[in-house]
Amino acid sequence: MTEKCLNRRQLLAGSTVVLGTLAAPAILRAQSSPILLGHLTPRTGFLGPMGEYAVMAAELAVEQINAEGGVLGRQIELIKEDSINPQTATSKAERMIERDQVAAILGEISSASAQTIGQVTNRLDRIFINTGANSDFLRGEGCQRTMFHTEAQNVMYVNAEGQYFLEQGLVKGKKWYMLSADYAFGHDLRKGALAFTEREGAEVVGDDLVPTDAADFSSYLLSIRAANPDLVVLNLAGTQQSSFFKQFGEFGFDYTLGGFDYNTILAWAAGVDNFRGTWPCVWTHQVQTDGSQQFATQFTEKYGKPPENQAYSDFVAMKIIAKAIAEVGGTKTEDLVTYFESEEAEFDILKSRPGRFDPATHQLLQEVYAVTAVKPSEAKNEWDIFTTSGPLPAAEKPLTELTKGSVGGECTFG
Repeated sequence: MTEKCLNRRQLLAGSTVVLGTLAAPAILRAQSSPILLGHLTPRTGFLGPMGEYAVMAAELAVEQINAEGGVLGRQIELIKEDSINPQTATSKAERMIERDQVAAILGEISSASAQTIGQVTNRLDRIFINTGANSDFLRGEGCQRTMFHTEAQNVMYVNAEGQYFLEQGLVKGKKWYMLSADYAFGHDLRKGALAFTEREGAEVVGDDLVPTDAADFSSYLLSIRAANPDLVVLNLAGTQQSSFFKQFGEFGFDYTLGGFDYNTILAWAAGVDNFRGTWPCVWTHQVQTDGSQQFATQFTEKYGKPPENQAYSDFVAMKIIAKAIAEVGGTKTEDLVTYFESEEAEFDILKSRPGRFDPATHQLLQEVYAVTAVKPSEAKNEWDIFTTSGPLPAAEKPLTELTKGSVGGECTFG
């Protein structure tokens, strides 16, 4: 008789249970104890606003999973922490695993912190699902055997947005001025953008690295005016994007604005009068699939506002780990890794096509979208200040089209 077959009445019967009375309490605890998952993401600092959406979405996903009976008859319990910075993220990841005994860790937005968390979880044999860090390096030279990614990587955004720029005649022979965040994410995205300009024939007339604590962009804006570019490309992160939008508008610029990274919450923070340009995004509340619209409705009903892209990634990640645990029948890391890498492991990610992890990089292969600002007079409300394209790439093209040309180096799992 297996543990799976033993019910409470049989366990309490004592003499009829071959495992004996000493074994019974342990089995009861195993069946009734929750599955602990760690959620580690920035909730303060310049990435904090996105982190708060991530937490809300993770809680909603767990609430839904538990309402449906949990996983393998057990409830999910979420242990939540603010990762703050790479050093703190490292210590909190270690504590979650060694003290709290979490089965997996999900979250993060900073590429630098995601790298350190990935190193910890790989060393301590736990799954880490990165939900917000874009860096190609994390899917390349910095890859880890137990680290997987629901956030799209930089090259996916470069390829999708680059196609739009090409269609708009903004590449060949055109002048680009780029500003990139001065940390791992920005460096990585800058490399991808520079590779794209070299491939497609754009001229880079400005290429600035911007400190992550910079709040005044006037010196950069003066340099942009002097260069008179055809396109201003932003590879900034967090609240810096919305601050730049506002100051760009205050300077009265009408340069075409775009970039290779975007977060909906930052467009909302800038407001309809300041937000402009076209940007790539992993998801928006405007995606027209039944699953996406159901999620948007559920999130809005619970929190009084629609979800943005970071919320989407954490929600999907939570559903993915729950399905994986159910499919393999437990939380053993090696079983989960093997399952994620298998061809049979496809996931409903609320889009036109299911998602699956690339076994070579652990990137979730999925569609992305192009987001375009609307004129202030065309905005329906404070949330719908942009339009969302159909899925990219087109239905007839494989999802791997978006991952071509990664600048992260080769992944070799240790």
